[in-house]
Amino acid sequence: MNKRTLLFLACQLSWFIPQAQEGKKPLTWQEIPSWHYIRMNGAQPSEDGKWFAYVAGPSEGDLTLTLKSTKDTLNYNYKIGGQSTPIAFSNNSQYIGFFESPNFKEIKANEKAKKPSSKKLKIVALKDTASLSFDKVQSFNFSNDDNKWVAIRFEGMPAGPGAPRGEDAGRGADLVLYNLLTKKSFNLGNVSDYKFNKSGQYLAYTIDANNKNGNGIFLMDMTTGLTSALQNDDANFSKISWNKEGTAFALLKSKKDKKYKTPVYSLIGVKNIKGQQAEVFTYSGLDENQIMAGYGISQHTGASWSKDLSTVFFGIAKLEKTEEPKSTEKKIDELGKDSTNTKLAIKDSVSTDSTKTKLAKAAPTKPQVNKKDLEKPDMIIWNWQDKRLQSAQRTQLQRDKNFMIMSAWNVASNKFVSLADSAIKSIALAPNQTIGYGLDFSPYEYEANLDGQGYGDLYIVDVKTGTKKLAVKKLYMNASRGFSFSPNSDFLLYYNDGNYYTLNVNTLQQKNITENIAASFIDIYDDHNVSKVATGNFGWTADGKYVLLKDNFDLWKVSADGKSATTLTDDWKSKKLTTRGVSRLYEDDENIDLKKDQYFTVLSQETKQKGIAYLPAGQNKMQILKLDDMNMSSINKVKNSNTFFYIMESSNQAPEYFVSQDKFLKTENQLTKNRSNNDKYALSAGSKLITYVSDHGDTLQATLYLPADYVEGKSYPTITYIYERLTDDKNTYAQPGYPGGGFNRAMYNSNGYAVLMPDIKYKLNDPGMSAVACVIPAVKAAIATGIVDEKNVAIHGHSWGGYQTAFLITQTNIFKAAVAGAPLTNMISMYSLIYWNSGSSNQAIFESSQGRLTSGYWDNWEAYTRNSPIFHIKKVNTPLIIMHNDKDGAVDYTQGVEYYNGLRRLNKPVVMLTYNGENHGLVKEVNKKDYAVRMMEYFDYYLKGQEAPSWWSKGVDYMDLEKHLEERAF
Repeated sequence: MNKRTLLFLACQLSWFIPQAQEGKKPLTWQEIPSWHYIRMNGAQPSEDGKWFAYVAGPSEGDLTLTLKSTKDTLNYNYKIGGQSTPIAFSNNSQYIGFFESPNFKEIKANEKAKKPSSKKLKIVALKDTASLSFDKVQSFNFSNDDNKWVAIRFEGMPAGPGAPRGEDAGRGADLVLYNLLTKKSFNLGNVSDYKFNKSGQYLAYTIDANNKNGNGIFLMDMTTGLTSALQNDDANFSKISWNKEGTAFALLKSKKDKKYKTPVYSLIGVKNIKGQQAEVFTYSGLDENQIMAGYGISQHTGASWSKDLSTVFFGIAKLEKTEEPKSTEKKIDELGKDSTNTKLAIKDSVSTDSTKTKLAKAAPTKPQVNKKDLEKPDMIIWNWQDKRLQSAQRTQLQRDKNFMIMSAWNVASNKFVSLADSAIKSIALAPNQTIGYGLDFSPYEYEANLDGQGYGDLYIVDVKTGTKKLAVKKLYMNASRGFSFSPNSDFLLYYNDGNYYTLNVNTLQQKNITENIAASFIDIYDDHNVSKVATGNFGWTADGKYVLLKDNFDLWKVSADGKSATTLTDDWKSKKLTTRGVSRLYEDDENIDLKKDQYFTVLSQETKQKGIAYLPAGQNKMQILKLDDMNMSSINKVKNSNTFFYIMESSNQAPEYFVSQDKFLKTENQLTKNRSNNDKYALSAGSKLITYVSDHGDTLQATLYLPADYVEGKSYPTITYIYERLTDDKNTYAQPGYPGGGFNRAMYNSNGYAVLMPDIKYKLNDPGMSAVACVIPAVKAAIATGIVDEKNVAIHGHSWGGYQTAFLITQTNIFKAAVAGAPLTNMISMYSLIYWNSGSSNQAIFESSQGRLTSGYWDNWEAYTRNSPIFHIKKVNTPLIIMHNDKDGAVDYTQGVEYYNGLRRLNKPVVMLTYNGENHGLVKEVNKKDYAVRMMEYFDYYLKGQEAPSWWSKGVDYMDLEKHLEERAF
């Protein structure tokens, strides 16, 4: 055995040593609401790296914000109530701002009473922790690089008796500008939108008052306090957008127009700002008669300046005209001047002349009914030629109504250009913003909505003229990993048929830049019915000369012309290592600058260890800085300091923030303590990686998570949890909680269960049989470790995992009990049903996504029946719980009903739980609690020999259900 193997085993074994659990108790479902944890996503460092702030507290209860020094042990705690808060440091790292809310119980009471819960803003000076507070605040912002001001927008006042309503009601509220240096402030009334520019010298804001009195766009010079009214109008102003440099901004303006059902929008562009002076440009397109007929500026996207300030980009959308009122009675002037004479004339005409008789029949004898008053049928017309199913069109109706066509307006020439259109629906601009690219899916849309195999035609678009040139015909989109322009806008990177290409956007010449590289850029781990899926790329280097491309292991620096290719990794294929991501450390860098240090996340495919690799500035070889049995996030670096922040966690250690001033990360300090619960509750003793061989001959892996009371040589009841490939997350911590799918690994480990999570590799046309070929050998390999009690193994999966669970129990008796959440059970009936969450057909999912089938069932009948649980239902000997909700928009509710009724017809032990009104996964907290508890009660009965829950052993009559639920409430 070589040194490397010995080292690997030593590292692995160190994590399997049972943690001391004396005096600790298993976690119960009733204690989940009090579980204390850090809200990791909201944590923030100051820009100088000296301070770090985060929020922590129970799942249901009051929270605390901790402000901690990164240099020493100094820290401050602030009670912030029952709701988490965004955290903001001023750019000069002298102040922190955050919200304080009412306590948790008060917030819940307000929610029940449908009342808002007001927030208090707290600003703390970091040098001495002096603070000030403001009540009933809606939002706040520090003045960017200026650092002197904080803008505080308060909640709007409730409308009193006689106040304007609807369109005439103002949306503005008080905005206080507080000077952090002088401690002075002044108030602006009826402010609806506000934004500082980058330097903080200017504040752009809009007024939105009752009856639109004084509405407009204003610009304040924060150095002088002087304000300019750039435009006043009886209109609404919204969506202020500064350019990156803070030298210009654009916004939208809307006015009611009787000709249209919705307000008509125009755009305002402001540039050349000097003190109180600025150039203001207004454009509606309608007044200029330039926008295509029936269209106007869209309200669903803002307006923004081009980098050179010559052009404003915005969207246009269809305008819906109001219908002019129609007369309900047709005048017949020819027959009389008044109504009496008209009636006489009609009567006479009938009796005297046949020609006049025709006139009389055409004349109305009573008012016509307005079409709006007619009762119309409530129906849908499904036509075989529809490119999208009617159900998809209905589900996506609001998206279609909001669809906007990206456009440009050149200020100097007053020229309008439509960049996108009804076929090329979106445009991505190059860095120089003179060109863009767009994809036309329309020629292939019908087929793509049938089998899920998507194609698109790639066009290059001229921003000045709107001219579109076809660059690449029929690109296979399922395999793509996106497109990216070079920094100099000369090339576009894309993937096609197993290789990466660069497109010269001027000549439209295509260059295959990977054909001569001795590596494959096809993802070997993707086993869907998709051809040659790309491994991925990290985009362009800052100089525009190279792209960074991944094969399945190594990272390559490849020149734009394909003439040179260098590996930045040292034969990682032999080490089974791969790069997972690049850390975007430098705020102002849009691309990867190899003249600066760069950091990448790393995964070992062999050990599932994760870590960080470092690429020194100007060099071509990475160094691995960390690689261990942990999950490590991307590194973040603050703007004004070489201080690095990152998260580390393991299977039994909660995620923690760490800080390091060492670019090699050799020295680090732990900033947070997310393990306060570990002192009280027994959690998992760690994880073990198991290698096994599937029945298809593939070498695969599974993770075995050890129970809290693990003792070597003892066997434990085990839950097998399945989905697809899961071992990459071997070292991910499971946060105790009530999951939407019912299963929480931390809870089961705490209560004496081992949990097995195997990888599944699929063969086309055999998704169910592939699960059998992988999962059963994984279970047997886990039993062989001695940790898993072979007589007490159960299985659970949700959605796709639910399908595989329902199928596996038709093929094996190795499981003592099973729970299938939202399972697909009949592939033939499911194939042509609707995925109601999107309105699309399931056919595409079957033929290009998880189904992994190559055609419809009419051409593949044996595969469909072979892999459908319902067709093997007589072989089921395993007790089963099905959880399927009546509003499931992913897997149709009838799939669960069909399997339940089939098992019931055969007198097999089965219970189906339906949570009324819920979708594919549970959302309501009370339902999540109920399902989680029932699942564990059921597994405890079969795997631990505890008393059977009566709802399982006897059932509950519908008449007694209300009482049953009341008795179980907690």
